[in-house]
This record gives sequence, C-alpha cells and structure tokens, in this order.
Amino acid sequence: MSPLLSLLLAAVSFVEEPPAAKTEPVKAQESPLTYACHFTTTAPRIDGDLSDDAWDKAPWSSDFVDIRGGSAPAPRYRTRMKMLWDDKALYVCAKLADPHVWGTLTEKNAVIYQDNDFEIFIDPDGDGLNYYEFEMNALGTIWELTLDKPYSKGGQPTLGTNLPGLKSAVKVQGTINDPSDEDQGWTVEVAIPWADMTRYLGNLVVPLHPNDTWRINFSRVQWKSKVEDGKYVRLPAHGTTIPWTEHPEDNWVWSPQGAINMHIPEKWGRLKFEH
Repeated sequence: MSPLLSLLLAAVSFVEEPPAAKTEPVKAQESPLTYACHFTTTAPRIDGDLSDDAWDKAPWSSDFVDIRGGSAPAPRYRTRMKMLWDDKALYVCAKLADPHVWGTLTEKNAVIYQDNDFEIFIDPDGDGLNYYEFEMNALGTIWELTLDKPYSKGGQPTLGTNLPGLKSAVKVQGTINDPSDEDQGWTVEVAIPWADMTRYLGNLVVPLHPNDTWRINFSRVQWKSKVEDGKYVRLPAHGTTIPWTEHPEDNWVWSPQGAINMHIPEKWGRLKFEH
C-alpha cells in the first residue's frame, strides 16, 4: 500500500460497531408493559450519577427492544430505565451503553433526535390526547413539546412547552466527542414535578395514590457514525434531507410500538404507582 493511500484511509475511518449483545429475535409483545413504580422517602439527586441509595430500591426495567417488536433485530447496545415517585415529582433514570458517546446539539429545544438521544412520553389519563414528550442528548441538551393528538390523526405539536420545575442531568462514563478512546455509555436523570403536569391530567388529580396508573413510554434514538478528521460524524451527516419514510437511525424502546412510530399512545406501557 502506498504511503499516500495509507494517509487517506487514516483520515476517514468508520467507527466499528461491536456485535449485538443478543442475536436472537425480539419476542413479540402481546400487550403493553407495566412498571411498578415505588414511592421513595428520599428523592435522588439529579446529577446524572445513579449511585444514590434511593435508586437501589427501584427495579430496572426490562432491556429496551427494537420499536417494532416481534422478530425485529435486537438493539446493538443495552438500554434500561428506573422510576421512583414521591409527593413532589416523578423521577426517571436510564443507563445507555455506548462505546462511542457523542453529541452536537447545545441549543435548548432544538430537534434533539437529530443526535443520539433518550426520550420520555407521558399521557397521564391515557386518552391518547394532549401528551408530553421530553428528549435529551448526551450533552444534556433538552427538548420539551406537547402533542394535542398523534400526528397520524392530524396532531400539531406545541414546541418548547418546558416544565418550569423540571430538572435533568447527564453523566458520561467515558469522554464525550473523543474517538481516541472507548466509552462505557451515559446515564440520565430527570425529575418531573407534579405541579407542572396539571395541563396533561385531564380529569385526574394529584397528589397521586397507590395503584393509580398512567401511560408512559421511553425511546432511544441511535445513529451510526464514522470518524473523520478526528471527530465523530453522524451517518447520514447532520443537515442531510431524509424522507420521512426512511429510517437510517435505530429506534429502541421500553414497550414496543409495533411500528417505527412513537406516536401511538395506546401502545405505550403502563406506569403503576406503588408504595
């Protein structure tokens, strides 16, 4: 190989993707999943670090699967979440394995799923209307929006419906935006105050009671990437026009939707509040 060719190959190198942790097909999910959310007397610190004693009392969810469920390929990287609640808020944490942690978007309420991200969808009264969506990337940049109804039913999003008391944080297990090493992944924490959720409650009331049940789901958007000039570059690159019918990104969720579409609220899982 000529020295010139060697230099060219070194300048543009693709990130190698490790084999999936699971090779067997994802099993079909007949009904939405349910998470038993325990009451906590001590709220976790929202700093992205999941070592708080409070989280030790919360069970991990099942591993996220491909959004389509059924026999769709298993995710390349593991994702899990936990939830807790108290008289003030709902607490969510998640652990996202990723050997190549990167992020580009730093402006609040940018379209965060253009980066790798973690997403929360909440419909407290379960009517499929007037529901809340939260997204966050590995830089800690967030986007909050509200849907009056699903897009397929003519829904129109209200962008930037930020909850005044919301707290969120990210912690990277590795070094973000540094292709010279291999990372473990990133963790997130979010506190969603009950006082800020009143517009989404319908006929429901807070404070909550044990056995109350909300509809909820979680999504992880994961893009493939390459390394170019010592930096991660998304595939396809940011700014590329992608037809809405094409999905070059991976979509991994807690409770499968049966389609590449998070906006089917009746397929979301159930959040059951317990003491």
